Amino acid sequence: MAEAPDSGAPDSLKVIEFTAGSLRVADRLPQAAPEDGFVWIYLERDELDLALPLLQRAAQTLGGSQLLDLHTLDLGLDIHPSNYDYTSVYDLIVFRRLALPGESGDDLAGDRSEAPPGTPGQSQSRLATFGRIRSQAVGFVIFDRLLISVHPAGCPTARGFVKRFLADIQQGMDAATARSRRPTSPADLVLRMINGMVDSYLELRRDLTAELERWQAHLLRNDARNTDWNALMHARSQLHVLEDLCEEQLDAMQEWLDSLREQPLESFHSQPAQAQEQRDMLVARARDVVEHIERVMQHARRLQQSAETVVQIHFSAQGNRTNDIMRVLTTLTAIFLPLNLIAGVFGMNFKEMPLLDWRIGFWVATGTMALIALGLSLWFWRKRYLDSDR
Repeated sequence: MAEAPDSGAPDSLKVIEFTAGSLRVADRLPQAAPEDGFVWIYLERDELDLALPLLQRAAQTLGGSQLLDLHTLDLGLDIHPSNYDYTSVYDLIVFRRLALPGESGDDLAGDRSEAPPGTPGQSQSRLATFGRIRSQAVGFVIFDRLLISVHPAGCPTARGFVKRFLADIQQGMDAATARSRRPTSPADLVLRMINGMVDSYLELRRDLTAELERWQAHLLRNDARNTDWNALMHARSQLHVLEDLCEEQLDAMQEWLDSLREQPLESFHSQPAQAQEQRDMLVARARDVVEHIERVMQHARRLQQSAETVVQIHFSAQGNRTNDIMRVLTTLTAIFLPLNLIAGVFGMNFKEMPLLDWRIGFWVATGTMALIALGLSLWFWRKRYLDSDR
């Protein structure tokens, strides 16, 4: 990378000039945007205050208008939700990307993944993947010939795209392929970066589904003990966070998509045919991003329903198990009830009672009780009262 664009500018601030045929990492702010391209300025959020005078000068020189104070505050807030706003000169988009490991400072998968069986926190480590549902705000200011993007510290999004474009140039691909792989406008570049951010959420779906399925299998086992329901409740709350996050992203992108459709063709290109082509391409990319966000949101809702269903199935299975136990105990009680009645009758202190003076009276009473117990057992067995569904 080149040196900082101007003296006093932060080291994280970089200036990239895109043209129809190539790109160039500039060592200072250009006086004007290239006629067949645009300028991209990106920096880290921690150094936004230091770079703000330079950004305002670039916005005035290359974009035609300074940034509003309200919008600069939005760019500096890491907790800002996904949002779309605009002026007559530029658009502002704040989009929350999936946080990288270590960025959120609350990584559940860290210390508990190797916990020995039976230790506190082991059950929550089964759902550690849900701790990855953390997000970081990325801000974009989109002019006709200028893009300013503000990223979290250490964000690989901007550097990854620059390396990819530089690699295309070094590979010496033909001009037509290079043009198709390089962005044609600031809006095109923003859509590509946002699409990459949304893809990370799509990849996360697989891990969330696999981990929830393993947890469900554990809950539905008959010998499951010491179930940590707090872990499942935490996973459900994280799915609610993911759904709310997707709703904010969807609203922001839908508003931007509507604005792209309403923009006049002259704002895309001087030639009507090329302007129509560029707008159609941007609208198609925006619709694709919207569709991906909807898929993530629908998947989050399905996982929520699945988590709620497995809780209901678990308690239903526990209720059936309790019913089986109570049915067996009730059946045994019913078998011994007539035996207790016979024993109670012969235990009454009357002087004259049948069988008391008979030599084999005890054996007759005992045999009768055994036959009654055997008959009742056979009858309950045929009625399947002694069977268990466990």
